[in-house]
Amino acid sequence: MSHTPEHAEGRLPRQIAYIIGNEGCERFSFYGMRNILTPFLITSLLLYLPEGQRALAAKDVFHSFVIGVYFFPLLGGWLSDRFFGKYNTVLWMSLVYCAGHACLAIFENNRLGFFAGLGLIALGAGGIKPLVASFVGDQFDQSNKHLAKMVFDAFYWIINFGSFFASLLMPLFLHHFGAAVAFGIPGGLMFVATVVFWLGRKQYVMVPPGPPEPHAFSRVIRTALLTQRPGQARPGLWLAVAAVVAALASFALVPSLGFVIAACIALVVLIGGVGGGAWLQMDRARGVHPDAAVDGARNVLRVLVIFALTTPFFSLFDQKASTWVIQGGEMTMPSWFRAAQMQALNPLLVMLLIPFNNLVLYPLLRRAGYEPTALRRMTSGIAFSGLAWIVVGGLQVVIDGGDPLSIVWQVLPYALLTFGEVLVSATGLEFAYSQAPASMKGVVMSFWNLTTTVGNLWVLLANAAVRNEAVTGSIARSGLSVTAFQMFFFAAFALLAALAFGLYARRYREVDHYRAA
Repeated sequence: MSHTPEHAEGRLPRQIAYIIGNEGCERFSFYGMRNILTPFLITSLLLYLPEGQRALAAKDVFHSFVIGVYFFPLLGGWLSDRFFGKYNTVLWMSLVYCAGHACLAIFENNRLGFFAGLGLIALGAGGIKPLVASFVGDQFDQSNKHLAKMVFDAFYWIINFGSFFASLLMPLFLHHFGAAVAFGIPGGLMFVATVVFWLGRKQYVMVPPGPPEPHAFSRVIRTALLTQRPGQARPGLWLAVAAVVAALASFALVPSLGFVIAACIALVVLIGGVGGGAWLQMDRARGVHPDAAVDGARNVLRVLVIFALTTPFFSLFDQKASTWVIQGGEMTMPSWFRAAQMQALNPLLVMLLIPFNNLVLYPLLRRAGYEPTALRRMTSGIAFSGLAWIVVGGLQVVIDGGDPLSIVWQVLPYALLTFGEVLVSATGLEFAYSQAPASMKGVVMSFWNLTTTVGNLWVLLANAAVRNEAVTGSIARSGLSVTAFQMFFFAAFALLAALAFGLYARRYREVDHYRAA
């Protein structure tokens, strides 16, 4: 690529404006429909169920949808890296995304049509998710990479700008104008997002997918597993084979737990077993592949451990749109206010906290002699999410006791959870890109998004557990309601994950994989 004046002088690429504009509209469309999904399901689409079962069923639908959204980045990253490139993949998946929104608006009273729309949105939103942020990174090189952190923060800020207005307005549109309008408006914004992205097509730096990389991550892994050395056992291969068998066996859980849970468990087992097996035999890939490719593959596996330890955070974070909305519905509030509108606090606080952290908190910490590295920030963020759930669990105990409680009390857990989000999600986006070798950026960003799929798997498993009479009986003996018990369980889950994350992060060596100037 020829060096433009912007690159030579280390300036901000002008084409970033199109990507940021696209992301703002797309995030409005996504959060606009996502944040009204749970109340819509409870009050409309799931009315055929007994009243006591609707909330849990709505949570299952919601978290299954989120699992799909964050699973399909695997497909989007693969298509982009191997065939179509980031720009084309984002554009075409955006059209699928628009079709999904149309289905939600048209089939508001038809479960099959509505769920088909959710599937199309999951495919479209998931397909572009690993690519837009990575596409931002492609616009930078070594001459202006110092501006990338600012842009990634701006990128995350505009996400929350769109989410704020969607969270504030869409519950009111659902209440006053019905589902067709409330789901139709986000669909219109998604169409605008697609057009804005298309308008910048002549200015983007487009890194072509190129031919199949002979030293790609998957090929290095395969070589490491299959290469046999005389006189040496093959523990890695047998671990990978056992993982494949266990993954297939996981589908036996479909009758009791459902396809989504069984498929997610199979995916986790497969990734863990194959990755662990390759790690045990990684040196066997040397000689067949360059040392740089082998070291890059080993680093990706190390990054995946970091990603795995963030999954408890996402199991807590995504429940603000399900569990917390349901709790809000049990609290007192003005007649004009809807419980789902509390979600607007999250993006509003993000827009305030990102500049506060960068301009005030982090400089203060550095002056005090403490460098807030990416991994330190992420450790703290996971811990803050656990604190948020201790607070929300305490609120639930008060509600269960029959005392009226204002929804204003939810401000505190939202503030704690959002502070944790800024430390984990905004940081993780930049961290994931910087740690990925050039030929593996799309795939690594897909794995970063997969952390949310696994996080929501933990939620579905917790929901499945409380359908078991033995489990609910044990919870009853604790003196807590099922809801309160689950809240304290997730709080402990996150705090233990923060401890494990911090211990692993102390031994992790960060690398720099931005393009050369």
